[in-house]
Amino acid sequence: MNKDILKDINVLYVEDEDDVREFTSKTISTIVNSVVTAKNGKEGLEKFQENKEINLILTDINMPKMGGLEMCSEIRKTDDEIPIVITSAHSDPDFLKKAIDVKVSAYAMKPIDLYHLIESMIKAVEPIFLRKKLEHVNLTLANKVEEAVNQTKSILDAQDNMVILTDLENPIDANKRFFEYFEVKSLEEFLEKYNSILDVLKQDSTLLNKNIFEDSKNWISKLSKLSEIDRTVKIENKNGEDRVFTINIDDYEQKGEHYVISFTDITELKEKSNLLEYQANHDQLTGLFNRQKFNEIFKKEIKREKRYKNNLSLIIFDIDDFKNINDDFGHNVGDEILRVIAKVLLESIREHDCVARWGGEEFLVLLPQTDENGAKKVAEKIRKAIENYKKDDVPRQITASFGVTRFKEDDDEVSTLKKADDALYKAKKEGKNRVVVF
Repeated sequence: MNKDILKDINVLYVEDEDDVREFTSKTISTIVNSVVTAKNGKEGLEKFQENKEINLILTDINMPKMGGLEMCSEIRKTDDEIPIVITSAHSDPDFLKKAIDVKVSAYAMKPIDLYHLIESMIKAVEPIFLRKKLEHVNLTLANKVEEAVNQTKSILDAQDNMVILTDLENPIDANKRFFEYFEVKSLEEFLEKYNSILDVLKQDSTLLNKNIFEDSKNWISKLSKLSEIDRTVKIENKNGEDRVFTINIDDYEQKGEHYVISFTDITELKEKSNLLEYQANHDQLTGLFNRQKFNEIFKKEIKREKRYKNNLSLIIFDIDDFKNINDDFGHNVGDEILRVIAKVLLESIREHDCVARWGGEEFLVLLPQTDENGAKKVAEKIRKAIENYKKDDVPRQITASFGVTRFKEDDDEVSTLKKADDALYKAKKEGKNRVVVF
């Protein structure tokens, strides 16, 4: 595929950094039909609702007023098919699930590599291109299968994804990429090697289990009823390497008889784009951001707060009497408690909040667009969740003490952290298991 397929595309580009938005929009405007820009998710949602001609969304994740994934979630309520490309340095372990929930088509890391960005845009609009070409030849798979296969062969072979044409029981044809992946020359040869498409799916406890299908005849209808996130599979390639795919099913005639099924490779996204970068930015034990990554995000959020003045608050907390827990039960139990705290934290915050393990038994929560009262409520929610946690992996009740503060105009990273730490010290002094606001 080449960039010519973008020439009729109208793009909504949402990016809060002015220089990035201006440069990137000017560049992509030379290869697409039009570019509509917005500086945050709220504005992007409004412009999408106003402009019915938009057929590709290109958006950052972390933005003021409304984040990119939150905006896309709202758009999905009215448009379930528009392609979405995410551009962000975001590396939250929960990102993949959220991205699949809003049906993200492609992902480009920041700082933006324009060649990779354009490649991602092409990948995102390929299904639209395929549908238009199939409609252009004006053939239906039900009535003219023999003729349609011949006329659409070159279209299918141009796709980056593996594509299969099938009825409810038997594959009819597949594209070149499919045959190359399994090292076969035809569908007949593939079916001699495997009894059905299901046979190529590998067992993986975190992905789709092929055992949910009673037999190979009902798999398409059952698969089509699954949500997007549940249609993720692992398939071994000809080199013995495992690749991760999402399966898209298009009921071409809307009659439940013939389908176009495509397998989109999301291996890099599944592995959080870059494992080395992930390890450099995350605490190995808890999976939360580490001190280095938190400082990077903190500086960026302070600049954003000084620009937009939407309130920025910080929570610092640590586990009460953690040394006694280690002494009484050993460091293995202590480590498990730290993992429990991380899990509770991730379940208690919003998408655009930032959490980090600051060191030892100490944690930080950064809350954009939140004042002291809002931050106190979040801290109380976390405190109660920790206090009420009861499972076999934790032998005694655990509690934590919290310090809360808000960034003010004359503050910097150091002074804000000190205010939060002073509040935490007061919480400890007043009896622990409580929240104190500076």
